[in-house]
Amino acid sequence: MMNDLIFMNDVMNGLLGSGSCARYSQSLPSVDVRETKDAYVLDMDLPGLDEKDVELTLEKGNLTIASVKKEQAENKTAEKTEYLIRERKNLNFSRRFALPENVDSENVSAAFKNGVLTVTLPKKAEEKARKINISTAA
Repeated sequence: MMNDLIFMNDVMNGLLGSGSCARYSQSLPSVDVRETKDAYVLDMDLPGLDEKDVELTLEKGNLTIASVKKEQAENKTAEKTEYLIRERKNLNFSRRFALPENVDSENVSAAFKNGVLTVTLPKKAEEKARKINISTAA
């Protein structure tokens, strides 16, 4: 069931005060998660980033997606730029998802296209009920 895929707040979200939490959460990238017959599919909007700027980690049933993009060093020989408005700084984030037990963690895959990261979390094959024969004890 889709409800088994749970968004977990990262540690920073819990440490910030209530006013700061709202501001912090606004900088998190948008995510859609859908369920198909064979997999859960997570789509995350990451405009301005590419695959080398993002790190995915799967550990102990948790999927963590984080940015690893470094701010570009300003050219020291060029004239210093004064910004009137600067909203396009680094997108530093970390989002963690607790995965359902039926995810086949060995076959998780990810693709990046047009600023959208797509993570496919295949489901394990369901174990079918089987009849167990009872032998006669000697």
